[in-house]
Amino acid sequence: MKNRRKTRQKRTHGFSWGLLVAVLAVAVVAYGATQGVLGVVNSWLEDLPSVENSDVFNYAQKTRVYANDQTTLLAELYLENREPVTIDQVSPYVLKGTVATEDERYYEHNGVDPQGIARALYVNITGGELEGASTITQQFVRATLLSDEATDISLKRKIREAQLAINLEEIYSKDEVLMMYLNTINYGDGCYGIEAAARNYFQKTALDLSLIEAATLIGIPQSPSFNNPKTNPDSCFDRRNHVLERMLSNKVITQEEYDAAVVVPLELNPAPPEAPNGIHAFPFFTVYVREQLVEQFSAGDVFKGGLTVYTTIDPELQYMAEEVTANQRENMDEDIDISLTAIDPTTGYILVMVGGKDFYEDQFNLATQAERHAGSSFKPFTLVTAIEKGINPSTKIDCSSPLNLPGWRVENYGGGSYGIRTIQNATAISSNTGYVRLIQEVGSVDVYQTARRMGITSFDPTAVSADEKTVGEAITLGAYGVNTLEMANAYATLAAGGLKRDAVAITTVIDHNGEVIYQHEDAPERILTPEVSYATTRVLQTVFSEGTAAGSGLWSGQPCAGKTGTSEDWRDSWLCGYTPQLSCAVWIGYPNDERTMPEWINCNSTWQNFMSRALDGREIVNFETAGDPPYKNPFNEKQKNLYDTDPSKAPKVVGMTLEEAMAALEGYKYVMLEDYSETVAAGKVISQEVIEDKVVIHVSMGKDPNKVEPPKKPDPKPDPNPDPNPNPNPGSPDDGTIRLS
Repeated sequence: MKNRRKTRQKRTHGFSWGLLVAVLAVAVVAYGATQGVLGVVNSWLEDLPSVENSDVFNYAQKTRVYANDQTTLLAELYLENREPVTIDQVSPYVLKGTVATEDERYYEHNGVDPQGIARALYVNITGGELEGASTITQQFVRATLLSDEATDISLKRKIREAQLAINLEEIYSKDEVLMMYLNTINYGDGCYGIEAAARNYFQKTALDLSLIEAATLIGIPQSPSFNNPKTNPDSCFDRRNHVLERMLSNKVITQEEYDAAVVVPLELNPAPPEAPNGIHAFPFFTVYVREQLVEQFSAGDVFKGGLTVYTTIDPELQYMAEEVTANQRENMDEDIDISLTAIDPTTGYILVMVGGKDFYEDQFNLATQAERHAGSSFKPFTLVTAIEKGINPSTKIDCSSPLNLPGWRVENYGGGSYGIRTIQNATAISSNTGYVRLIQEVGSVDVYQTARRMGITSFDPTAVSADEKTVGEAITLGAYGVNTLEMANAYATLAAGGLKRDAVAITTVIDHNGEVIYQHEDAPERILTPEVSYATTRVLQTVFSEGTAAGSGLWSGQPCAGKTGTSEDWRDSWLCGYTPQLSCAVWIGYPNDERTMPEWINCNSTWQNFMSRALDGREIVNFETAGDPPYKNPFNEKQKNLYDTDPSKAPKVVGMTLEEAMAALEGYKYVMLEDYSETVAAGKVISQEVIEDKVVIHVSMGKDPNKVEPPKKPDPKPDPNPDPNPNPNPGSPDDGTIRLS
């Protein structure tokens, strides 16, 4: 018995020790497994983003672009339509209803709701309607910090999401997190955030939403496309009523409020369609600004960063320019278009930019993207180069036409041969042959470099080179492509007395925190001496006083200077001109090809109308004067011997005024005789002849005041008693009988 009991005891002890060993073994294995699991989980959490900087949650805020008055809205640039607001700017229905619908224990948990997880598991396992267990905090984390992982349904993502939610609520209050959520969540139809949604669907602020409107919006984020009230009103209606049920069950609203609301049909007051691409005004200029912003910052900063951008465009002047150019278009072929750019020479600010007729019909910006032949409006760069090299504008130049060069025949407009002229007069009348001869003296490459220094950047620098001299010389006649922005900017250098400023479109950029991240600073560069600049301006003033833009100056008498231009076969027309306050370039032509325009079309009236209206009422300002630059180039002396003594080659001056004739005959020996003329107005040339080595011109003094008109023969008085049968042959019988006396 004893032995048997001992054996039994031995077996019992053996079983107990075995169980203990087994339990210990399982515990060891479990511990190891737990440690392994914890190690894996810890590895998942190693690279979590920080929640300490709230900037990481400022997603896709609108960038707003304003005109120079800082109130005219030009554009709202965004990827997501979002209007961040604070908690006091949101209806209590939205605040309480969102919590009741999405996370009823929101103010009780620490970012993760174990009870909600258990409930969701139970409902899903028992076959009920699928429910999510994510809290408002978790949903916000998923939409922002873990947006790249949002579609990942793995355990790893859920654990990372939960940990970030806990971290977030350790730093921010519940109200702060709730507003982060409401400013971020997708409400469909391109709206992100409760304010954008309220304005889009009801044209209200989030603060003014009624119970029914709030419930409608609260229901959308569950499935922004499926619950979109514009496209799926039935689904949105059902979802809205579900929200009302949750608000009732969580005692946000009373039974009476619920009963009244749940039967109301879905009613919207949708906002008008958004402006195309977010552009509200002056699209040619505004898109130009947008491109500069993206280049200077980044697409992400521009379309998500919530920047505030102030630009240089002047709304009053812009509307004025658009009206003036529209009036000009009415008088031309519908396919002919206009570009106009105006710049403030004292700042470089672009005040006006007309890039074409209709941005939404053709988004090609003629003011910034076109490369059209400048014609004679390019001649001032040759003039500047000549003056810098010491050539006096009063120096003579041969303006006779044609000029035959190897592989190239140059003619003045209309084939006119102007003979010997000063460079100043050759500029006023825009002599092509005179300027080609001038660029042969100063060098085409130097002219190109002058243009580049003054602001011309568009055409290929290889177009003018030392080994392509003939091609290079065509630069003075504007044979290469430019646009109105760079021409207005280059002429502004002359208006500013030789100080070059880059054309400026953006003055200030402010980030979403109110910090200035860009501020334009004026940095003029001395490109031309004041003497060279003023000497050039004095020559270009004669274009308006006696040249190709005569009569097109400002109505106020404000001094102005500039140059007209016409490309070959009248394909492009230009007038680039300036005052001390404003530089303006105008181009007219066929935008999409180079068809010939009627020769009566020019830019003179458009330039005059705009500039006169733009400066109307402003004080008249004279160009800042300067002394003459040193004119020591041997070319000045050489040209004194230029005169052609053959009077038979003198230009024809019949019909010109005396001043015009004297300018045309400069360099020739001529004699002026005055005669009275019954048909030619006083002061104009009646006739021209060559006598020996001189040109003799006869100038009208008008009608001879001493000329006595012969008396007029009075009309015969009628016979009071006319013969009814007058004899056609007086003295002869009319009856055929011969009578003797």
